[in-house]
Amino acid sequence: MPASPCNRICCLNHSDVCLGCGRTLQEIKDWHVADRTQKLDILLQAQQRLKAQPQFDLRRPAITPSE
Repeated sequence: MPASPCNRICCLNHSDVCLGCGRTLQEIKDWHVADRTQKLDILLQAQQRLKAQPQFDLRRPAITPSE
């Protein structure tokens, strides 16, 4: 089974999307009952959300050390 993408940076935006992992609140709630296929879909959707809004990905520093 895929591991949860939770990285303990839990903060929801105005659309109820976690800024730490990219999952929606509903996907977070459903994670524990989702089967493998559903989890893989959740992971893909979350990854796409984070890529679409990189400024909200709290796993990356806002300023690089060279700046």
